Amino acid sequence: MDPDGFVGEKTLKPLTPEALAAFKAAQDRAGVIYISRIPPGMRPAKVRHLMNAYGAVGRVYLQQEDPKRAYLRRKFTSTKKVHYTEGWVEFKDKKVARSVAEMLNAQPIGGKKGTRWRDDIWTMKYLPKFKWYMLTEQVAYEAAVHTAKLRVELSQSKTEQQQYLKNVELARVLDKRAAKKREQGEEFELKPNPQPKKRPHDGEEHDKRKKKKGDVPLDSVLSSIF
Repeated sequence: MDPDGFVGEKTLKPLTPEALAAFKAAQDRAGVIYISRIPPGMRPAKVRHLMNAYGAVGRVYLQQEDPKRAYLRRKFTSTKKVHYTEGWVEFKDKKVARSVAEMLNAQPIGGKKGTRWRDDIWTMKYLPKFKWYMLTEQVAYEAAVHTAKLRVELSQSKTEQQQYLKNVELARVLDKRAAKKREQGEEFELKPNPQPKKRPHDGEEHDKRKKKKGDVPLDSVLSSIF
């Protein structure tokens, strides 16, 4: 550590074949349960604490509520804390994960009398053949989609703002011209912009030329027959 208290760059050592094999084996043994509803106010640390009572827990991820919904909730209610809507819990043993999901699903959370979530109900399901990397890929994909959507909305908002400012400037110029005309005793009329002439397509021009070439006077045709 340098004198300023900053830690320098860390060098990550590659995993040995034995460590990599052990990591893959641990991933194969692990199981994931899905919690479709997180009680209001419950945080990841509390979920981990409750699940640790049934088995060794690996990773825990809780999805925060939609930002727009969170904004409205904080604006019109007294609750300012972060709320989570759903979550995933990884147990180091898939058998434990399956048994926990079957045992706790549709059951009260319980706890001491007077605790906040005593009467809330667990809604969870074991996800067979589901691994944690699938969740991280899904989260990354949703984040990318959200970012792209936000960029489109910002671009559209910028275009609308520019058009609005353009219309405001045009209205200001027209008002100034109208005031000047009134001072001179003249009447100001707003003339519509001339519409550009529609250019015929190449096919239409070809048909017109063909008709002109094919037009033969009727008298010449009759004289050639008789």
